[in-house]
Amino acid sequence: MPISPGLLRFLADLKVNNSREWFAANKALYDLEKGKFDKLIDALILSYSEFENMVGVERKHCSYRIYRDVRFSKNKEPYKTWFSASFSEGGRRSGLMDYYLHIEPGGKSFLGGGMYSPTPDQMAKYRQEVDYNGAALRKIVESPQFVSTFGKAEGEMLQKVPKGFDPSPEDAPYLRRKQLFYWKHYTDIEIQSPDFISQLMEDSKVIKPFLDFLNATFFDKEPF
Repeated sequence: MPISPGLLRFLADLKVNNSREWFAANKALYDLEKGKFDKLIDALILSYSEFENMVGVERKHCSYRIYRDVRFSKNKEPYKTWFSASFSEGGRRSGLMDYYLHIEPGGKSFLGGGMYSPTPDQMAKYRQEVDYNGAALRKIVESPQFVSTFGKAEGEMLQKVPKGFDPSPEDAPYLRRKQLFYWKHYTDIEIQSPDFISQLMEDSKVIKPFLDFLNATFFDKEPF
């Protein structure tokens, strides 16, 4: 099931007409394209259930609203210019590290996952785990298949290794991490391919061991 060309056109038009007036005039088109995206979410829940525990997870537990919260933002545009959804056991509010799908025209679509906004407690657990067994993390994210699919790590880093750690040179970059996440971008042609779901599942299985590592570290959760 591919992304529809109409969805990409709608989002591209919304980007240059990001106002409540334009959105209201095009609400029927939004509803049409959102309905197609909802069907994709349903199909992805079923596909993820082959290797993740998705029991009880419904579309509403995965999808995000298009409306932006502008109360504390300098950017007062009322709408997001992308569609997105997250997939994990218990849904996106579970707190678990999940598979995040972002659809945006212009080659800005991606699948991502990882440690984006860790709590202080999670950060402490992560550094303790890297200090104790950094080789396990490196084995995952430095494997040829992982690197060829997701490339280099993203996110903020400290200038120096935190005090209290005396890591190997290999582990030092991971201990300096304030964030650690990865993403794979897709072209507009790729997301409109009939094989898009198959490609997403293939890529998701590559990043799964990394998400399993974080969920075990943060929540003592055994892989499904």
